[in-house]
Amino acid sequence: MTETALALIYCSMFAMGDVEVRVPYNVGYDLHYVRVDCRTESHVIELGLDKRSSIDSVHQAVFAATQTGLTPKVVMIDTDGREDAYEFQVRTVAQQLGVAYEVVDANYLIRWQMTQYLRNYPRPSGPGGS
Repeated sequence: MTETALALIYCSMFAMGDVEVRVPYNVGYDLHYVRVDCRTESHVIELGLDKRSSIDSVHQAVFAATQTGLTPKVVMIDTDGREDAYEFQVRTVAQQLGVAYEVVDANYLIRWQMTQYLRNYPRPSGPGGS
């Protein structure tokens, strides 16, 4: 499953936020934007797989937070059950800067999505229909 798909599961089912939100900013007379993986009422959340490509997650979260006034958070999606060098670097920098950091197992996200319908199934009423 792709990083984007796992981010969608986390953002919509756990954080209750909006996925892939554009955050505009100005430089001189030019308007630019960045995309934040997940935006809630209180946080901008950058999600990344436990790969080298996620090494800039703290930068992205902090920059988006400066533009929105929200709190930055980094969520690392673990695919192998261990902390490697890149995860260690991201966690260390996040802790040093006071950025919230969380690790979520990729398989847990997939199972949660697959069984989501069971949590929203109407509960039967008691005996006699009450």
